[in-house]
Amino acid sequence: MLMSYRRLFAVPDVGSLLFWSLAARLHIGGMPIAVTFLVADWTGSYALAGMVAGGLTVGTALGGPIRGRMADRQPNDRLLLVSAVVYGGGLTAMAMLPAALWWAAVPLAVFTGVFQPPATQIGRALWPRLTSGPVRQTMFAAEATLQELLFIIGPLLAAMVVGFGGGRTGLLVLGAIACTGAVGFALALRRAGHTLPPRTSETGGGSGEPAGRRRSLLTDAQVLLVICVIMLMVAGLGSIDLAMVAWSRELGTPGYAGGLMAVYSLGSLVGGLIAGTLAGRPRIPRRAFGTAAGALLLVPLLPPVLHLPTPWLIGPVLFVAGLAIAPTVAAVTERVGDLAPPDRRGEAYGWMTTATTGGISLASPLTGWLIDLGGIALGVAGAAALAVLGALLTLGMKVRRPTAGDAAPPTGGPSPAGPRGTAESPPPPSGPSA
Repeated sequence: MLMSYRRLFAVPDVGSLLFWSLAARLHIGGMPIAVTFLVADWTGSYALAGMVAGGLTVGTALGGPIRGRMADRQPNDRLLLVSAVVYGGGLTAMAMLPAALWWAAVPLAVFTGVFQPPATQIGRALWPRLTSGPVRQTMFAAEATLQELLFIIGPLLAAMVVGFGGGRTGLLVLGAIACTGAVGFALALRRAGHTLPPRTSETGGGSGEPAGRRRSLLTDAQVLLVICVIMLMVAGLGSIDLAMVAWSRELGTPGYAGGLMAVYSLGSLVGGLIAGTLAGRPRIPRRAFGTAAGALLLVPLLPPVLHLPTPWLIGPVLFVAGLAIAPTVAAVTERVGDLAPPDRRGEAYGWMTTATTGGISLASPLTGWLIDLGGIALGVAGAAALAVLGALLTLGMKVRRPTAGDAAPPTGGPSPAGPRGTAESPPPPSGPSA
């Protein structure tokens, strides 16, 4: 197992680039907590707090493809630095608003969300330029696995800071973390010599269209299909987290929610680590149906179908249910990069960000309505239905072989530090893969 990861981290600069790419995303999971506490302190209303948090999500969704397109055309280090300044400034302005002007936080949140530093898009567009073959698969699996840690650490960090200093302090601290991560990623890109996107010709490079008249990537049926799969899968997985929170509240022990969600994420983390060692191209439908099956396993174990003496008895099933999540996310993320032209990968991953935030937005009201209608089990059944629908859509995915440029050395041109090369690997064996 360790050999695959040794090969990955033997690629020059991968360790620092991956670390700072993830550090720039650490704040995302905790941001709704800080915003909710801040606005609730101002207004005494969780509905208004949700409106402001939703504004930040809407801004992020709107800005995803825009920031990704900019990453395809501009020096990435400069884009990260400018985004960090505007994003950090927006969060600071929101934190410093007087309570009487709480309503101004809504448009300010939308504006700020648009400028969230595009570390996710830049990182995921960069990995195919640094790796190829099985090393690339390990790269995406490692990122998806470490992302699970962020889903645990981010909210815990936000809750701790808010508990000590309140919502205003929480928002300022998370903003500082976001800016520090973005600046660190920008400097890591400079050191590695990967600040420039792939060079494009006057006719638009890999896309074959003039840059000013490019059609949206969503006009490609396969890209649109993958984006829909992502939105449905994220909506299903997010619904399970919300159901665990609701179940814990019904039991009068809200502290259980964090533990149950951590067990679910731990299963995903272990699955991702294993997936990073598998040879051969990943079979996305198999992984997606595994994720959906995990959600279905939970339904008969939840009230009102079954009333367990303690929620911890569902822990082993939650662990098993999470095993396929990170492998599925890794495979779908890699497929997005395969489908998009090399000079438009940032835009493609921007649409993936939009699909992710859209899935989360879909999950919240739908799960709440189902739980009110038929209890926790029905809420998770709805989550499973979304995951099954996403898995069914994967059956329509066509396999596209990587272009020759996918395994080529970076074409963005050297920075003053100069590029330090890439690691090439032999083609994956033709044996079965998960």
